[in-house]
Amino acid sequence: MNTLFLCLLFPLLGWAILAFSRGRLSEKLSAVIGVGSVGLSALFAFWIIVQFNLNPPQNGVFIQHLWNWVSVADFTPGITLYLDGLSLTLLGVVTGVGFLIHLFASWYMRGENGYSRFFAYTNLFIFSMLLLILGDSLPLLYFGWEGVGLCSYLLIGFYYSERKNGNAAMKAFIVTRIGDVFMAIGLFILFAQLGTLNIQQLLILAPQRFAAGDFWIELACLMLLGGAVGKSAQLPLQTWLADAMAGPTPVSALIHAATMVTAGVYLIARCHGLFSLAPETLELVGIVGAATLVMAGFAALVQTDIKRILAYSTMSQLGYMFLALGVGGWSAAIFHLMTHAFFKALLFLASGSVIIACHHEQNIFKMGGLWKKLPLAYASFIVGGCALAALPLLTAGFYSKDEILWEAFASGHSSLLYAGLLGAFMTSLYSFRLIFIAFHGQAKTDAHAPKGLAHGLPLLTLLVLSTFIGALISPPLAQVLPQSPGQGLQAGKHALEITSGSIALAGIVLAALLFLLRPDLSQKIAQSALGRFLSAWWFAAFGFDWLYDKLLVKPYLFISYGLRADPVNSGIGVIPKLARRLNQAASLSQNGKLRWYAAAMTAGAIALLAVLVLLP
Repeated sequence: MNTLFLCLLFPLLGWAILAFSRGRLSEKLSAVIGVGSVGLSALFAFWIIVQFNLNPPQNGVFIQHLWNWVSVADFTPGITLYLDGLSLTLLGVVTGVGFLIHLFASWYMRGENGYSRFFAYTNLFIFSMLLLILGDSLPLLYFGWEGVGLCSYLLIGFYYSERKNGNAAMKAFIVTRIGDVFMAIGLFILFAQLGTLNIQQLLILAPQRFAAGDFWIELACLMLLGGAVGKSAQLPLQTWLADAMAGPTPVSALIHAATMVTAGVYLIARCHGLFSLAPETLELVGIVGAATLVMAGFAALVQTDIKRILAYSTMSQLGYMFLALGVGGWSAAIFHLMTHAFFKALLFLASGSVIIACHHEQNIFKMGGLWKKLPLAYASFIVGGCALAALPLLTAGFYSKDEILWEAFASGHSSLLYAGLLGAFMTSLYSFRLIFIAFHGQAKTDAHAPKGLAHGLPLLTLLVLSTFIGALISPPLAQVLPQSPGQGLQAGKHALEITSGSIALAGIVLAALLFLLRPDLSQKIAQSALGRFLSAWWFAAFGFDWLYDKLLVKPYLFISYGLRADPVNSGIGVIPKLARRLNQAASLSQNGKLRWYAAAMTAGAIALLAVLVLLP
């Protein structure tokens, strides 16, 4: 396990080589460096995972100190890597799924301008995410946190020649920065109250310093939650995620499956000891997750862009993870994070295959009849869609999502359970709406089946992992995360499994009726007065962009317009202007005339005598 640092070093070296080559490398060499660096990282990660399970370190923790970062008085954070069951799980997900996405991208991005630049950005993305999950302190985690934010800006705006792509990148950067400011405030509070930002020391000191529900721990956790909702696109900072589809499709897979959006879930799980002392904030975590998963489910139901449907489904699935965290189902949240990475990466990469095959068409209503022409993409969508819809027994998504619903039931949060069941129905409905419209019915475009190992291998690997085989991977979380409410209980679990499975199947059946057997019926519903209103409202994701535009953007622009002349700078400029005028006035007295000088001296003497006489 002493080779842990190499998992970070290889992507960092890949970024450095590609970035400083300034595009002079060939596509083949750029792909070898970009894909190979992440492949080596994944290889070493796999070896570390094997070692960790065969020869577990003492207390289930391996610490690798590299060097001291800064030293200010008693504050001496180091560059130290911390490996336990939680970070080990994320290490496998980030490097494994990240490698498959890089391999697919080497095929997808072929012929694009900025080929080596793309891999430079994605390599830096992987490095930043690994630093985030392996850092032993919150400052180091925050450094990686900002790194993935920077890389998301660069990758979302990769096609920078189009203004809308730059706007989407800027939107993602600004919205997530709002959350980052909240998170920074949380770090300041924790350091001021506990004197350290080492994560493990915080988990030890916090129960000694705070009682459950104390103001400062609630406030600190609320600020950390602000950072988490920004990065993981939860209400009310969710608006950036759908627009992030402006980037290349492998970027969407990387952001949505293996890296950035899972960072908020990881942060809360890693700081579980702090959130356990803040019950009000922890309750809010579950409410935010439940509200987001329902809202995103309705929004996904009416989208027409294949990638935006998957984007809203990501938002919804992250809501499930937040719901699990909010009810104390820590392990269930991380388990779903892992399985979601498998089937969501599969769906995004398969959508990229469809987009390329259909000549960069993304509107599902302009596709149709693709199941014969694109058998691998179709199989990927069937398996990935079933996993997303949590089809019983056969898919990885069923086992992880059902575990979340069980934790909500066992903890007594019935309202969150009902939201989860409603979300399960909506997920099945919009997932198979996409499949039936895009792959069945009448063909509306010519399509050619993509070929190549770099295209097929990632899809086949993720397809297998999205089945029940992926659910057999058990994250070693017992020594890291506390016991959840549902652990050890069985009464009612099978009934809930049958209920959730039936709901998922009902959503698929309804989707088949509306979008496969009777599409005229769905059109009739959509054209009704209520249908048009709801479709427009849901299509706009409940109007959050409009609301923020009215409340925040427009007032900001108005103030900017009013300050275009910079009145503060103008006010400060009055002082040198006054000095200049006084200097000009004084210069008039220097005219070389003896009579003027004599009169001035006389006037000065008279003024001085008057002052002396008048003063007491």
